Amino acid sequence: MTINEKQDELISDFELFDDWMDKYEQLIEMGAELPPMNDALKTEANLVKGCQSQVWLDTELKEAKLVYHADADAQIPKGIISMLVHLLSGHSPKEISEADLYIIEKIGLQQHLSPSRANGLASMLQRMKQEALKAL
Repeated sequence: MTINEKQDELISDFELFDDWMDKYEQLIEMGAELPPMNDALKTEANLVKGCQSQVWLDTELKEAKLVYHADADAQIPKGIISMLVHLLSGHSPKEISEADLYIIEKIGLQQHLSPSRANGLASMLQRMKQEALKAL
């Protein structure tokens, strides 16, 4: 499944909810489904700078595809990083670096986050794309 196909699928899921509280619940559920991150990977080097909460991101290259491992110490950021991992993990560095994540605008996520959480979202995405560029 391509990154855009994954985005379209998630957009459809979020469109089922009219209320933003329900959309937050969906994000929290996504965070709860994030595979556990090995505590040994929760290092200073893996902390995503610019996030109000602690968000860790580790990247490995497997068979020419990037695989992201992530965790966060708060529910909403964990849901956001879970969504980004779902969308980008398992794709080539080129696909990730060129990806247009229109889902953020389509579901209205940016507008419904506090300024500090919106900055955190931008930092998470920037870090994931930087990792892809490094792997190219």
